Amino acid sequence: MRYTRLHAMGLVCLFSAGLLVAVEARQEGGNDGNKADATIRRLIADVNSVRMSKHLFYLAKDPLPYRKLNLTLPGHAKNTLYETDDYLASKLQACGYTIEREGVQVQAFRRDTTKPKNAQYSPPKPEDPWYTAYNLYAEKKGRSHPEKIILVCAHKDSQSWIDSPGANDNAIGTVGVLEMACVLAKYTPECTIRFLWCNEEHTPWTSKTAAQKAKARGDNLVAIFNTDGIGVKPADQTAAGRKTNVTAYTKPEGKKLAELMSEVNARYAIGLEQRIVERSRPGDDDGSFVQAGYPAAIINIGSWPYGDPEYHAEGDIPERCDLKNAAMTVQATLAAVVTLDQGL
Repeated sequence: MRYTRLHAMGLVCLFSAGLLVAVEARQEGGNDGNKADATIRRLIADVNSVRMSKHLFYLAKDPLPYRKLNLTLPGHAKNTLYETDDYLASKLQACGYTIEREGVQVQAFRRDTTKPKNAQYSPPKPEDPWYTAYNLYAEKKGRSHPEKIILVCAHKDSQSWIDSPGANDNAIGTVGVLEMACVLAKYTPECTIRFLWCNEEHTPWTSKTAAQKAKARGDNLVAIFNTDGIGVKPADQTAAGRKTNVTAYTKPEGKKLAELMSEVNARYAIGLEQRIVERSRPGDDDGSFVQAGYPAAIINIGSWPYGDPEYHAEGDIPERCDLKNAAMTVQATLAAVVTLDQGL
């Protein structure tokens, strides 16, 4: 995860005209509106924090302590990021998905110990090894509007320059998107819902390739939901039991999605302390899509500025993750995705 400073906007309760019409239609639409509402409530009730926890500890403790291209565990045939890819693919295939792998040439960051610890990544040298990192895709094809695509993504790799388990950054987001995909496996969407697991802790970021290729294909990405560091906040907020989520956007089209996050959090009584902020410029994996010409993009993250004292450090372990908070963010994101799907 890399981030730029955001400007707080506060909680925004106004909807864009299109989303407001869709929500009002559902609220007042008789049987159709009640059916849609019941569907969303059923889906968010299926989000399982225990299942998320099992995935989290697998990917950030045992058997995979890290998720990086430049580390192969003793006695293993593949590096830990490839093992991560195989694990995610197996879980998705068990839910009925077909997996697509998109190779991207990347290098591992070097480490510059003259910098503050959380910023010690430094550019690789030209002679450093190149690796093929993979974007993983799974999708549910839309029934009535398959050409409209809602993208949900997270970066799955951990730091290549330091032995950090990367539990909050970003195994928690990785398993959050996996949970959404598994919950939606039996849902028939109107639009296509695409899931992407990319890589951000190696260079260049593979979300940039994903975004550029989507643009080259002419994909109609109507919304991008980036899931990164969900439930992560300063230690005092964790100790106080606060359940937070910040939705950040860059363009006006993203603001509409951020407002939708606030609306579903309230409507379905999810219970997040939901806040909206505006980025000063594109950043993180949602920013890759903004830069490629897809402005309807947001990131869901537990705090801003990012409040984890173990950010990019060895202490970013799964025991410190707030699974309940993360599951609540998954519920809100899931509700927003399905609300959008049924309103387009």
